[in-house]
Amino acid sequence: MSTVAPRHDDPPALVEAEGLARRYVKDGREVEALADATLRVARGDSVAITGPSGAGKSTLLHLLGCLDRPSAGRLRLDGQDVAALSPAALAAVRNARIGFVFQSGFLLPHLSALENVEMPLVFRGVARAARRDAAAALLERVGLAPRARHRPNELSGGQRQRVAVARALVAEPALLLADEPTGNLDAEATEAVLGLFDDARARGVTVVVVTHSEAVARRCRRRLEVRGGRVAEQP
Repeated sequence: MSTVAPRHDDPPALVEAEGLARRYVKDGREVEALADATLRVARGDSVAITGPSGAGKSTLLHLLGCLDRPSAGRLRLDGQDVAALSPAALAAVRNARIGFVFQSGFLLPHLSALENVEMPLVFRGVARAARRDAAAALLERVGLAPRARHRPNELSGGQRQRVAVARALVAEPALLLADEPTGNLDAEATEAVLGLFDDARARGVTVVVVTHSEAVARRCRRRLEVRGGRVAEQP
């Protein structure tokens, strides 16, 4: 079993995974997307997950984010064992504790930037005026207040990704997960997004980023490599 052990000076763990595996059937044969992943992420940490394509990085991120369920192993988020929760309970955990940023952003094309940022608060049942105020404040923080009424097709790639970061942070998650968030961005837009991640961590958010970029990985305090479905700490 591959193990990333806690250090004596680490803060309490937000995420603890032990022996996580994910298998599925494709074209009549079993595929092992993740074999045996054990790791610990402390509160307020920033972690880069690296490794070759197809190694299981995104699979691991989806498991950590409760978007998928492991075939084997244990996963605790903030002390709660989430591996065996029902779909409804997993959805509640995601909404309450986790923010997501993906490479393509996944913004809703028919909504404005402000309305996209609001969406997590809609699912929480937050009153319209309160969620508008919160979304507007996040767009101000990411430098896009003048673009609040623009739809995604009226924004640049970097602007869309900053909207996605604002949406991920508007509900004040404990854990921010990002899957190749700068893969389609130029250097200036990449720096803007990484600055938002730095700001989130300074506010106490735990940040985990899947990336192929050495520059992005260097911005994180720790680096984990996924290879052959297993996880190992990198210096």
